[in-house]
Amino acid sequence: MNAMILAAGRGERMRPLTDHCPKPLLTVGGRTLLDWHLARLADAGCRRVVINVAWLGQRIRDFVGDGSAWGLEVLISDEGDQALETAGGIIRALPWLGPHPFWVVNGDVWSDFDFRTLSSAPEGLAKLVLVENPSHHPHGDFHLDAASSVRTEGSGQRLTFAGIGCYRPDLFAGQRTAHAPLGPLLKRAADRRQLTGVQHTGAWFDIGTPARLARLDGWLSAGQVPSAADE
Repeated sequence: MNAMILAAGRGERMRPLTDHCPKPLLTVGGRTLLDWHLARLADAGCRRVVINVAWLGQRIRDFVGDGSAWGLEVLISDEGDQALETAGGIIRALPWLGPHPFWVVNGDVWSDFDFRTLSSAPEGLAKLVLVENPSHHPHGDFHLDAASSVRTEGSGQRLTFAGIGCYRPDLFAGQRTAHAPLGPLLKRAADRRQLTGVQHTGAWFDIGTPARLARLDGWLSAGQVPSAADE
């Protein structure tokens, strides 16, 4: 199974911490966010990970090396001075990710999610991991119905996309490499009933501000595990 970590963002909301450090190299619980992700992917049996970079990308290259410290093959997709956003970054990396479904995780989330529980052959175009709505995003992103179908509208609890998913390359068919977010692609697929999902009820944290980073670091350093509702 191949995977991608989205790590090219500038981290504007995290300034001044990200003025001299790329967001994925910020530390929580004594480890960088990127270290947490690579270790969890390796534990799940992943062998190739693509990491996209832009802002301070060389710092990430230097930290990761060839990935052998985690037992992984790591490839760097360098997007230059301007990150291509989430969909654009994935589309650019598709030749390295291969023809089969692959995992993707946002570099700015922290979770104890076990990737081994995420199907390597999702029904439809993708399977998303959803979590309880955090306080800063109370209305969520998608409905998850009893049949595990993900919809933009309809029955079922409305939940927040965790920034973790398994995608078929066909989700990006006909899309060219350009600055483009992933959200609209997912919403179109949901409207066509081509997305499934699973709710993760364990630990998950969106690290969007210095205050959230400090809060998570405090919890992890104290041996506590946060959930989305703790944000």
